[in-house]
Amino acid sequence: MHINVGNMFFGTSEEDITEAFSKFGTVASVRLMTNSEGQSRGFGFIEMPDDHQGRTAIRCLNGYEFAGRKLRVNEIDASEMPS
Repeated sequence: MHINVGNMFFGTSEEDITEAFSKFGTVASVRLMTNSEGQSRGFGFIEMPDDHQGRTAIRCLNGYEFAGRKLRVNEIDASEMPS
C-alpha cells in the first residue's frame, strides 16, 4: 500500500515516521520530500506491504498530532509515488 503523509513538522526525520507507522505493521520504505537545499517540504511517502496494516495506520494517524502538527494521511495510487 502506498501512503502519502503531509502537514509534518519540518524537522521530522524518516526514522520518526518509520517509528510512528511501524506501530501498525511493516514499513517497506519512507521517503520524505526535500527542497534543493535539503530542507524538508513537510510531506512524504510511505510504503507498507500489507494493505490491512496500511489502512489501520491511515485510520489511526490521519489527524494525529505529531510534533505539534496534525498529520494528513491518505492512500495514494502507486503512480503518485516519486521515483
